[in-house]
Amino acid sequence: MVPGYTLAASLIKDGMSAPQAVLTVFLANVIILMPMLLIGHAGAKYGIPYAVLVRCSFGTKGAKIPALMRAIVACGWYGIQTWFGGEMIYTLAGVLLGHKLGGGPIMALGINGVQLLSFLAFWAIEFWYITHGMIAIRSLETYTAPLKILVCFGLLAWVYHRAGGFGILLDQPSQFVIGGKMAGQFWMVFWPSLTAMIGFWATLALNIPDFTRFAKSQRDQIVGQAAGLPVPMALLAMLAVLVTSATVVIYGKAIWNPITLASRMTGAGVLIAMIILVIDTISVNLAANLVGPAYDFSSLAPKHISYKRGGYITATIGILMMPWKLLESTHGYIFTWIIGYSALLGPIAGILIVDYYFIRKTQVDTDQLYVNDGRYSYGNGWNNIAIIALIAGILPNIPGFLYASFPALFPDVGSVFKLIYTYAWFVGLTVAALIYGILMKRNVQPASIREKNPALPG
Repeated sequence: MVPGYTLAASLIKDGMSAPQAVLTVFLANVIILMPMLLIGHAGAKYGIPYAVLVRCSFGTKGAKIPALMRAIVACGWYGIQTWFGGEMIYTLAGVLLGHKLGGGPIMALGINGVQLLSFLAFWAIEFWYITHGMIAIRSLETYTAPLKILVCFGLLAWVYHRAGGFGILLDQPSQFVIGGKMAGQFWMVFWPSLTAMIGFWATLALNIPDFTRFAKSQRDQIVGQAAGLPVPMALLAMLAVLVTSATVVIYGKAIWNPITLASRMTGAGVLIAMIILVIDTISVNLAANLVGPAYDFSSLAPKHISYKRGGYITATIGILMMPWKLLESTHGYIFTWIIGYSALLGPIAGILIVDYYFIRKTQVDTDQLYVNDGRYSYGNGWNNIAIIALIAGILPNIPGFLYASFPALFPDVGSVFKLIYTYAWFVGLTVAALIYGILMKRNVQPASIREKNPALPG
């Protein structure tokens, strides 16, 4: 909930009006819903997770590359959610003690000792659930979902009371209109924001088979995703933009982080809300950001890495990535982190969709997916066409990423590459899909591989 909230709230901070921000979030979720439904089809039909599905296109050995890429990104999100949880504990402690906790930052870390301890405390709570398996996680989610809705309504009530109604919030003008601080720059903000919103779900769009594999039918997975993504996320965006717009009215500036906002509030309601959000963040993080990478790490060495050990690896990398560094600014959060990894995951999505629908016509021999020298081994376990398509999809976005991440070191990458990076997910998906489809249709693989893999054309 918190990462989605902050992403939507950042649009207000970047100059959008409430309607513009909500429409941007809704449109992004409608777009990302398409690959989620397409890739989720394989999970529901064959009962296979993402790490196994990618063997169809990348080969039994080559599949480790997209599995690892997806896993590392998920570790980053696991760390970010854990940081948010730690910040909630930090804020909660300040509310209980009656004063804000301070202290100088630790050298090289950039956070103070209490923040670090809060982060590690939240991480330890999550680790307990990892050791006790998904049953404990599912039980936790059952109770937190309705409580989270109550918190949202409570936050709206607070906004209505403090700002004197919703009218003034909805009337907050866009900064892109004539006379605004960013007049004429709407599209310069809209496109990277749209890409970032799509990138937010790009990880789940890939490993959605990890969840749809448990669906009873295709109808269940389609209806479930269609009903559970665009509208709820638009409603969360509406909450985020209303509250963030209210902070402009109440405090004179946009506060995009809900935890920072909570630290300015008082009363027993804040205490209860923070406790509920702490519990909810645990359940969401474990379900959304642990399951996928745990499967992915396990697929790298099934004999040595169990699902639980994969979870341990995820939790460890989540700490080492120092997630607070990614959240220091909206620019770093959106341009460096979210758009950056969308440039990596978009090409994988393009390859999976083309392979499953246009090359294999949704027909997969699941038994062969677990055979090292079988139908999907491509002779040596690697499908070189998929690797070529993946690299080709990533390359156009590298200059723009370097500029966004290290502008002082790469100031002159060219306006064309900056523009391409704005559409990173779209560009990567399109380029990789086209190259993979064309090369596979031409069947440049040796005849011996075609005989071993009748699923290939030719």
